[in-house]
Amino acid sequence: MKKNYYEVLKKIETIGPNIEKTELLKKTVEILKENIHHYNWVGIYLLEKNVLVLGPYAGKPSPHTRIELNKGICGAAASQKETIIVSDVKADPRYLACSLETKSEIVVPIMRGKKVFGEIDIDSDKPDAFGTEDQHLLEKITEILAKKF
Repeated sequence: MKKNYYEVLKKIETIGPNIEKTELLKKTVEILKENIHHYNWVGIYLLEKNVLVLGPYAGKPSPHTRIELNKGICGAAASQKETIIVSDVKADPRYLACSLETKSEIVVPIMRGKKVFGEIDIDSDKPDAFGTEDQHLLEKITEILAKKF
């Protein structure tokens, strides 16, 4: 794992265990956005019944504050219960456009066992910005977050 990614993971791991869930989610979004330069928009969606509802985020406002399961890349990741990396959002018909600058996206479900609680959604203005190190980092972070649900 890249040194910077390891440092980001450590920052999130050291957030106090007694912190409230909403504050943990907010701090996680801020740490990711501030410390990884190709993360241009970072948000957490929380699953309420069959709808993903936008929670804490860092970046430009998104028109997509509610996303149904199986809609868009976010809905697909939650429905399939797996990480989805899209290297070129314009080439993926599932993509729900938020910003003209966005070129690539990664969505990682927050799960405990087989139950999905939400997801981390990250957009980048760079094409093909996300790789296995991003996936590994974000999946470790979702394991930390899942403990609060």
